Order: sequence, then C-alpha cells, then structure tokens
Amino acid sequence: MLEEDELLRGKYFMLDRVDVHCTWVSKAVLDLLPADLPEEVPGGEIVRTPGMGVFCDNAMDLVTALWPRPSAERKKTFVASAMRELHKVGLVGVHDAGVLPQDLALYDEMSRSDDWTLRVYAMVECPERNTFCPEEAVKVDHPDGMLSVQSVKLFADGALGSWGSAMIEPYSDRPETSGSLLVNASTLTSLARSWSAAGFQVNIHAIGDLANRLAVDALEAALKDLCPGQDDDLSACQSRHRFRIEHSQIIHPADQARMHAIGIIPSIQPTHATSDMAYAALRLGEERTRTEAYRMRSLLDIGPVLGSDFPVEPPNPFEGIYAAVTRKNPHTGAGPPGFEHGWHVEEALTLEQALDGFTRGAARGAFLEGKAGVIQEGAFADWVVLDEDIADIGEEGLRKLTVRETWVGGRRVYHRDAEQDEHEGVREDL
Repeated sequence: MLEEDELLRGKYFMLDRVDVHCTWVSKAVLDLLPADLPEEVPGGEIVRTPGMGVFCDNAMDLVTALWPRPSAERKKTFVASAMRELHKVGLVGVHDAGVLPQDLALYDEMSRSDDWTLRVYAMVECPERNTFCPEEAVKVDHPDGMLSVQSVKLFADGALGSWGSAMIEPYSDRPETSGSLLVNASTLTSLARSWSAAGFQVNIHAIGDLANRLAVDALEAALKDLCPGQDDDLSACQSRHRFRIEHSQIIHPADQARMHAIGIIPSIQPTHATSDMAYAALRLGEERTRTEAYRMRSLLDIGPVLGSDFPVEPPNPFEGIYAAVTRKNPHTGAGPPGFEHGWHVEEALTLEQALDGFTRGAARGAFLEGKAGVIQEGAFADWVVLDEDIADIGEEGLRKLTVRETWVGGRRVYHRDAEQDEHEGVREDL
C-alpha cells in the first residue's frame, strides 16, 4: 500500500510490534537487505507469507544492523525527558532490563548531573545478545543509590503474541509450531554460570513454559557452582544472589514447584495478563491457561518483583496495581467475555500484596531492601504524594489515581501544580 502512495513511496519505515519481538519494514528497507536472505534464522523468523516485510526475534538483527543510531547528546536528551515523564506517574526508580555497555557509560556520566533524577538498577546486555562480555560490563554502585550495575540480562525466548515464546507442547492455535528459543539450553546454562562466576546477578527473560524450564535449569546450575555442597537446598544460596526470571509468564506446575523450592525470583508485569487475556487461551488452550499462565498469587511466597515492562506496557504503576488486584484491563475496567469479574481471579492479589510487590519486592530484587520501597529512618527519601488515600478509593479508583508530587532523595522532581503553572506561563522555583 505504501508504494501506491506518492508521498510514502520509497520511504524508510520500520514499525515494531508492541512487544518489540517483531518488526515490519517498508520495501525501501527491504531493498537495503541482501538478496540472499537465509531461509531460516536460528531463534527467529522471516515471515514470507503473504509477502516479505516482517522479521521476528533474532531475525530482527538483519534490520536493526541498518538503522541510524542517535548521538550520545541526543540519547541524553531522551533519557532526561523520559525521567521527567516517569515522575509524572509516581516512579522514583526503575529496573532497566537490558542496557548496552556504551549506554551504561552514558548513564554513569549522566548520573553525576542534575538531569539524573531517577534511581536506575541497570542490567547489562552485551552488544551481541546472549554472550559473555565481562570486559565491557563495568560494575557501578553509587553510594547515593542513583545508579547500580551489578546484574545481566539474558534472553531465552520471544513473545506469546507473535507465537515466539518457547513452549513444551505446540500452540493450540498454531499446532505446527512450539515457538522458538533465542539460545539453546546448553548455551543458556553456560552463560548463567559464567556471569554468576563473574559476580553478576543473572536475570533471564522467559515467557513460554519451555523457556522458563530452561531458565530454572540454568539458574540452578549457576547456584550449584556458587554454593558447592548445597545441592539439596539451594534456597540460602539463592537468597544471597537473587537470580530472577523476567516475566515468568507461563510456567509448568513442576517448574513452579522448583522455583518455590529454590526461591528463584519471578519478575512479573501484572498488565501483561490483562493485555494478553484476549488471546492467551487461544494460544495455550484452557488447561495450560488455568494451570500455568500469569501466576501471581501462586508465586507470592517467593517475593515477586512487580513492574510494568514499559515501553511495551504503559509505565503507570497504579495501572499495574489495578491489574494485579482485579485482573481486569486498567484502561477499560473490563475483563474478557466470560470473565466479567476478572480474568482468573484466583491469581489476583490484595492491594497490600500488590503494593508490596511494586515497592519492597522491587527493592529486594535490586538488593535495596531497607533503603528503597519503604519510608523509614535510614532509607532513601523517596515518596509520592497522591490526591487520595490509596486504601480508601476502592478498586476502580486505582486506575484513575493521579500523582501530585514525586520526591527522590529528598528532592522534589515533579510537582503537578508547578507543571500547570508553567504551561500557563508561571514559573516556580522548587
């Protein structure tokens, strides 16, 4: 269709899927690629039907190798702008799950300036994904807690929406495929062992039940290296190293039991359940959906980290809290057909449990317990001021909460009234 439009013909377009596991490109971009593209890409897919243009997971590397990179100064502008926007929804810190070494250096530089207003717990991602690059992974741990680099991000599989999450059994709506692993099992285990031996917390992206099984295998092997002689009970070792599975989205019951026994931290985004509930049962079937998918309450005793996965999902934590408590779409307040009162509410959390996951749980996952996620003597002076008491507004009020002020390290970094005054031409010195 683009080629039929005189204004758009020949233009370079690249549009990512919302989960950033597939991308679509225009013909002008396709023309930049080699004519002899591989028939198969390990851990990825080039979609050829009904026509070329869609690249998924590892196949996206063919396209991203061509895109123009912003300068360091432009990146600094982006980061500072993003921090300002995140403060508007009450965020005082983030876990940045996958930062390239050159961007970590930029973070380190920025974190010493007034433009850096958000606590960032950054996970190293090597320039070549799923590799070991310790010489480029410089640890950072600022005394003021504004930047910490002591973890690594590995990727086991793709996303459910694009049939890329790696499943033990085939998809119910596409029985010809079981998804794809971005890295084979032995390499994943080897990477987990190498990174943990180098002193890094290991965090593995895993969505499908096969990917989660292999992630547990890899983390268990790394823990056995770190704590020899404790094979029968690795929980004490895990409590010190705090390995995480990012998303922990679809987990076979046997592997849920293993996570409980070891204490592997599930890092969960509650809005993934409410975004995927429209099609998850089609992909997985009723039995897998009921027993494996989007666990929250079932994993509560492990102490999950709760978050948003922005920019895949909106960053507003109150939308995530609403999704966790109601299992309904935070934008519409509705569940899918047949689940009007909430999607699989047996996995819903109480308000207190959801708040704990977004505060103390997130702090523990970043080795910041007692410092972040709490308001107490000796902790960082981080808090938000809301218009209403979150405990008194009811479930539906959660998704409409607005932030009046956000404070980080005793410094007010967002003031809604001041922002309104600025729009109206009135300046206030905070």
